[in-house]
Amino acid sequence: MQVNKVWFITGASRGFGFEFSKAALENGDFVVATARNIESLIELSKSYPATLLPMELDVTDRKQVFDCVNIAINYYKRIDILVSNAGFGHFGSVEEMKEEEMRKQMEINFFGSFNIIQAVLPLMRQRKSGHIFQVTSMGGMATFMFNGAYSATKWALEGLCETLAKEMEGTGVKVTIIEPGAFGTNFINAVGFTPFNIEPYATRYKEFMKMSENMMSAAENPKDAAQQVLNVVLSENPPLRLALGHGISDVLIKASKERIEVWEENER
Repeated sequence: MQVNKVWFITGASRGFGFEFSKAALENGDFVVATARNIESLIELSKSYPATLLPMELDVTDRKQVFDCVNIAINYYKRIDILVSNAGFGHFGSVEEMKEEEMRKQMEINFFGSFNIIQAVLPLMRQRKSGHIFQVTSMGGMATFMFNGAYSATKWALEGLCETLAKEMEGTGVKVTIIEPGAFGTNFINAVGFTPFNIEPYATRYKEFMKMSENMMSAAENPKDAAQQVLNVVLSENPPLRLALGHGISDVLIKASKERIEVWEENER
């Protein structure tokens, strides 16, 4: 007999977070869906009044994070699945980026996830059950020019979650890092931007945007990603890493092989 799970999802108002919420609800599960703006979630709750609990949440507000988690626990008595998804991107060269722009990236993408993981983890560990999904990116393993701030946050999350997975061995708590490629989540239209005033960055940015547009023209449906995540939830032996999107595994494998080749060539 299937036991309905309780999900806690951040950044759920659009994109992956919204589709993950819908997939869980359609599966008959309970969802605590959080975002800074919950209008779309309130609308969704009309179709799932008994199983969807929308809550306003700014993941950079640590007190609010813990308060929301406590409300969810009091309401459902447990959290089975955490999907830490809230975040955004920023384009700019390392040389020209402002310190406050980098700090904002880290505050939302990294520390926001750090906050929610710390809030949920004690309950999961005490119950000896739970699954933490952290959304990073293909940019968390492979870098692209002008994505330095975004990649820095995602690489940091990869390191944090790989460490967490080791610490959770034998506790019953599972960790999966989600590494998506190009999906139709409107991500590229919601990024921050540092103006390019120095050559050759301004010229190369045009090349970068052409590459990005080509990638987005082949963007996949985020509903497909949600179904893959649901499959992992139902798996008895979920992977530490889940590459989402056609050809993304190839990109990540290529990046990893290049590192191995450099290490081997310079081994002493």
